[in-house]
Amino acid sequence: MLGIVLCGGQSSRMGSDKGLLNLEAKTWAQTSIDKLAALQIPVKISINNDQYPAYESAFASAELIVDDPSLSVRGPLPGVLSCHLKFPDEDLFILACDMPLMEVSLLHELNSLYQRKSSAGAFVFTNDDEPEPLCGIYTAGALSFILSLLQKGQLAKHSMKNMLDHLEVTSIALRDDQKKSFRNFNSHAELNGL
Repeated sequence: MLGIVLCGGQSSRMGSDKGLLNLEAKTWAQTSIDKLAALQIPVKISINNDQYPAYESAFASAELIVDDPSLSVRGPLPGVLSCHLKFPDEDLFILACDMPLMEVSLLHELNSLYQRKSSAGAFVFTNDDEPEPLCGIYTAGALSFILSLLQKGQLAKHSMKNMLDHLEVTSIALRDDQKKSFRNFNSHAELNGL
């Protein structure tokens, strides 16, 4: 399994690249890398082409996976599928960089569910019955299937939640005290108290 930190968003509401924001002397990207690395798996960073110069100055280029230009979709999905194209045999543990409150214990809990090797193609948490797809495990087979749907024009919507509609999903319902870990931050106003 390969850990993937998703940093490829536009960060338009934040006004600066979220993955390169600092939290306690580390970038949000590095914070997410460290959390996934606690699972004893290698970790890569998913970025878009425009971000490459800034990330190359902060991380080794071998750690970076740039969105594949053949994927003409927006949002997190091209980042996930670009990583799949680069590592087609790897199951991917995805974590968005803009969830700095994520607890490593939750990542371990999801990994334990995955290790039980059900037939599911995706493993996610649910928050009030809604999936949290930006912290999830996606099998190589499931991603290959989604990629084929996209290439055939059979993926009507390109959101991560819509992608889950096409897969067998195993999920864990979040307890109220765990929900704060999934809070994502999109503007400077939301950072107060972080």
